[in-house]
Amino acid sequence: MYNGKTAKALYSECETLRQTYLERARDCSELTIPTLIPPEGHSYATKYETPYQGVGARGVNNLASKLLLALFPPNAPFFRLSVDKYKLRELGGDDESKTEIEKALSEIERTVMREVETSALRVPVFEALKHLVVAGNVLIFTPKKGGIRVFQLENYIVKRDPFGNVMHICTKEVVAPAALPENIRAEVNEEALKRQTGTNEPTVELYTAICRQDDGKFYVWQEVEGNQIPGTVGYFKEEDNPYIPLRYSRVDGEDYGRGLVEEYLGDLKSLEALTQAIVKLAAASANIKILVDPNGTTKAKNLAQSPSGAFVSGRANDVSVLQMEKVADMRVTKEVAGSIEQRLAYAFLLHTSVQRDAERVTAEEIRYMAQELESALGGAYSILSQEFQLPLVTRIMDRMASEKRLPKLPKGELVKPMIVTGVEALGRGNDLNKLDMFVAGVGQIFGPEAIQQYVNVSDYLSRRATSLGIETEGLIRSDEDVQAEAQQQQQQMMMAQMAEKLGPSAIKSATDVSLAQGGEAPVEEPPPAE
Repeated sequence: MYNGKTAKALYSECETLRQTYLERARDCSELTIPTLIPPEGHSYATKYETPYQGVGARGVNNLASKLLLALFPPNAPFFRLSVDKYKLRELGGDDESKTEIEKALSEIERTVMREVETSALRVPVFEALKHLVVAGNVLIFTPKKGGIRVFQLENYIVKRDPFGNVMHICTKEVVAPAALPENIRAEVNEEALKRQTGTNEPTVELYTAICRQDDGKFYVWQEVEGNQIPGTVGYFKEEDNPYIPLRYSRVDGEDYGRGLVEEYLGDLKSLEALTQAIVKLAAASANIKILVDPNGTTKAKNLAQSPSGAFVSGRANDVSVLQMEKVADMRVTKEVAGSIEQRLAYAFLLHTSVQRDAERVTAEEIRYMAQELESALGGAYSILSQEFQLPLVTRIMDRMASEKRLPKLPKGELVKPMIVTGVEALGRGNDLNKLDMFVAGVGQIFGPEAIQQYVNVSDYLSRRATSLGIETEGLIRSDEDVQAEAQQQQQQMMMAQMAEKLGPSAIKSATDVSLAQGGEAPVEEPPPAE
């Protein structure tokens, strides 16, 4: 219990405060992906209404995919373990020890990324990101063993302090009594549950509560039918808490966040109504009705039974086709729906919003507009990096360390994980644009000679690779290697010139001098075949 309250009482107390957010989330899900956040009282037999427009579903899937690839890029680390050089100096370390520590941390990073790639982490993360875009809230559970579990908004409550720190979380699950321990199962009246639910398969409500204490630790326990389950009581430090409540956007003073779909709910509702009207009007227009004057000489029966190309007695004025004459109205409706769809395409970062409606659109213009749209995700990247990526990295590393698959890192400020995707990637992209604009501007104003004379090519390549997030080890040659190769080429050219003037004896003497100075002997080419 927590402050004299059971987990069920704690859940019921906060359930009313969550209802407004849940109803709003269901409205957003109804116009995008109806099965994502189903209506109240849903079951396997629930029939979901399909929206008339597919922009909402396409936008949610597209934006969730972009967030997934940006936060967890494939075959690339999304975090880096950094060493605080000031803390290291306080402990008596020097630059050489810092280099050795960074090499060891780099190996740990690769080990953690292999765990991420092999544990199918992206599947539940993609589901969670869709909930964030639509509902704005989702709960992630990272157990000590197994994969990640996702709780949607209707299955948990959360309470935060004015600074946004989690005070307590409570989840509600519906399970079969057979999944409970034997001592708890004996106290569950299955016959009463059968009468209550009206089915032959009784279910019970399992509550899990995670509450913050005065010392900063979280107290956790589970209960069924008011009975606490033995063996489920425990304590977690804040950094070790496996329950991570996520928000798409932070609202000061509110326990829950807001989703992106909620911000554009008006456009989605308008597009749904207009699309429905267009579809019905198009269906009515496709219904062809041929009218025959009842007082004319043309017989409707003769027209209906005669084959194509047959001669039928009658007058053309007696026959007409029923028309809706709503072309102008449909054009206005279609234009309004198109403008709304364009706004939604910008909001969900769809590719159709990147290219403007023109005959000639350059690739540079498309690239620039795409970068502008990506920069709009800066707010989402910021909150997800702090509330999702950092806790997730910590949980994965702790789990691997407890399984003896990873060395335990020193606690404190010496070694800290840093997120290198999301906002950090946007910053590197802006640095790349400024770097290229600088070099291009120097070349346009002063000419290519100024670039060769004043720009350090080696430093430029290193900065460009860093902006693109590319590992440069073994890729870019050092200045010493470049100078050694240039010196070797110069010696070979001098030997070739001496051979032309003085003959083979000069080559031998030059080779002896080069070997005496520590150089390499030139490779002699075989004489041409006669």
